[in-house]
Amino acid sequence: MKKIKFLMMAAVALLTASTFVACGDDDDDSKGGQLSNMERYQQEVDATVKSQKKNDKAILVVAFGSTWQQAYDAFDLTVEEYKKEFPGYDVYLSFSSAICINRAMAGEHVKPRNFYEPKYWLEAFGRVQYKEIIVQSMQVIPGEEYTRVINAMKDFANNSNGDLDDKYLSTMTLKLGYPLMAEYPSDVNKLAKALNDNFSSYAQKGALLFMGHGNPDTYDTYKANVRYTQLETALKAYNSNYYVGTVDMKENFKTHVHQRMANDGITSGKVYCAPLMSIAGDHAHNDMAGDDDAWDNGFETNDEGEVEDTSWKMYFKHMGYTIEDDSYTDDKGIVKGLLEFANVRALYKAHTKNAETVDYYHSKNPE
Repeated sequence: MKKIKFLMMAAVALLTASTFVACGDDDDDSKGGQLSNMERYQQEVDATVKSQKKNDKAILVVAFGSTWQQAYDAFDLTVEEYKKEFPGYDVYLSFSSAICINRAMAGEHVKPRNFYEPKYWLEAFGRVQYKEIIVQSMQVIPGEEYTRVINAMKDFANNSNGDLDDKYLSTMTLKLGYPLMAEYPSDVNKLAKALNDNFSSYAQKGALLFMGHGNPDTYDTYKANVRYTQLETALKAYNSNYYVGTVDMKENFKTHVHQRMANDGITSGKVYCAPLMSIAGDHAHNDMAGDDDAWDNGFETNDEGEVEDTSWKMYFKHMGYTIEDDSYTDDKGIVKGLLEFANVRALYKAHTKNAETVDYYHSKNPE
């Protein structure tokens, strides 16, 4: 097991699980005999689990979330594949982002749909006493959002609500499926191969730029941002035209990608962009492929060297490149996220098959 995995298992979680902040005034307590939102959400999840429980084992797929129908379709496809590939398990989907959950409930972009945080699902699993639970992180790197997964598992195993059977918690099996690039070099190299299989024809014609999310330095949990740099190196073993940047990692914004390209002598020609995110949501459609453009006879950079309010598409157009959109869209002009590629879904499912038992019981800092 590599060092970063030890850190995942042993580090104190830096972030607490999020709570719903825009759903009402009585989130924390019941008032006047009415249920709080938290109680109502728990009841709804409890009812779902009770009605859908067919096996004594469960898989909880935990994604950051989205408010795009295309993303929902990718998640639903993933869940259906999981049900087929893991027939002895009941499979459920959770969002870790309270913002995405609230916006999904409000019907932003799409018909309203209810999603819930991992803590509600795990509590419900404990109430029906699944004998084995696998929590599969759908994050790309073990960064900020991954800590939400870890926190939820710790709180569940330590009976944070105080209403689960301690004997059950001490005997049930709790497993964790790691993010897409949890380990180096094995996971990074596997993803590089999958991406090259999908995008090699474009990299042969021009620069292929992957846009990941990344974390600001203060939220770079487990120092996971390094995975983007390692992935770029792994991809360049296939073709030097590959580059990997982010929207939130210091010194790896689109401006820094451009500088690396210029240093390599790529100052013009075709550029293809593709999201390095599990789904194609706001970042893919807007930050990467959108029309936002702050050009005013030049760009101003912020303190970190990034050009704000300008998409990757528009930035590289102004830098003198020809932007080709057929790398990040299908024949209907749709930007595709990683979960829309079968070989990347296979990598996530392999992590689930190799999920590791974690002992969080009676310990907030398992060794």
